[in-house]
Amino acid sequence: MRKSLLRSQNFILFLALFCGLGVGGLAASARVLVLPALGLVMTLSSMGVSGEIFSSPRTLLRPVMAGIGMSYVVLGGTILLMSHFLIRDPAIRAGFILMAAVPPAVAVIPFSVMFHGNLNFTMLATIGAYLSALLITPLLALLFLGSSFVQPLKLLIVLVELILLPLIGSRLLLKTPLAEGLNRYRGDLINWLFFLVIYTLVGINRQIFLEQPLTLIPIAVIALTTTFGLGWLIEKVCRRLALSTPTTVSLVLLGTLKNYGTAAGLGLVIYGKQATLPATVATIAMILYALWLGLRRSPRS
Repeated sequence: MRKSLLRSQNFILFLALFCGLGVGGLAASARVLVLPALGLVMTLSSMGVSGEIFSSPRTLLRPVMAGIGMSYVVLGGTILLMSHFLIRDPAIRAGFILMAAVPPAVAVIPFSVMFHGNLNFTMLATIGAYLSALLITPLLALLFLGSSFVQPLKLLIVLVELILLPLIGSRLLLKTPLAEGLNRYRGDLINWLFFLVIYTLVGINRQIFLEQPLTLIPIAVIALTTTFGLGWLIEKVCRRLALSTPTTVSLVLLGTLKNYGTAAGLGLVIYGKQATLPATVATIAMILYALWLGLRRSPRS
């Protein structure tokens, strides 16, 4: 029982939230580990992508365009619009802009498996969105943050560390003897790396969560609307277009989940812990949304 709990994604994520709120004092020291942990998550996640899905260039365009459109136009646009009207604090607004500018969550790939989505479609869409992020993320940040956005070169370096290098590293690891062992424990490693990231993000904002909960209300409204509300809307549109259920699941995930860890990491490096609040609250909303999707779909599986 104890062993199964320690391998349960939901338990590990809730444990990270609990520890962050209850014993978050070590988070300040752990913050330097956030970016390396995210890089490892991306590397391990990318190992599950088969090179065979790139064999037919004609099949790449549709999912790649869908990934870019759902993550940046639909979800990113909604985040930017809502934060413009609801958020006044410059650092928190910058956190939302960074959140809109980053690619989809790494979790959309394992979630696509869990919720019976179209895995190949999801993988191609995610990879396309991640590669395009090397251009789109700096451009969006500069466009909306303007001269207040410090050191664009630093942003590009972080994106290379979190996206390009992990993709290359995953290809290299697959050719080594380590690949078999890493693939066997890949899910557990990713879960516990996420524990470190979530614990740190919640822990460094612990005081605000416990002492200034009213500050979080507009942030939570945006986070819940862009997961539960937007997910409901995307599903309705997909049904009207008569798309298959697996493709609908993939589009819902791509259109509701951002890489909040990367957004928080960028905010932490560039603006400080206040800018991590949007991504931290959105991470909690993502966990709740994933649980809700699982409950909805379990009777059908």
